[in-house]
Amino acid sequence: MTGENEINSFENKEEAEILLEEARNRIDEIDNELFNLIYQRTHIAKDIALAKEYLGMPVFDKTREEAVHAKIEKLSEENGIDAVIIDQIVDMLTILSKNEQNEILRRNNNG
Repeated sequence: MTGENEINSFENKEEAEILLEEARNRIDEIDNELFNLIYQRTHIAKDIALAKEYLGMPVFDKTREEAVHAKIEKLSEENGIDAVIIDQIVDMLTILSKNEQNEILRRNNNG
């Protein structure tokens, strides 16, 4: 595997094709890992929803969301990743979590 910023010149087409195939396979593995992590993150919404309900807290917690976004922005900057896009991903994850929390609370209140 080449260094992070290293430009690789290939000896032949086959070498480039092998690297491409290996990289695509690794991306597929990472996509599966990401899905599993998103599933786990969303599944935790049940615990959060029930705790918030007991504590009389709303599903939306502005302070918590701001802290999460600040953490993600810092990590993005430290790792040279586009902070705007990562922030959008985190927005989608928080929407998914809030939707799941609302659904859990709706089911819990309707029996």
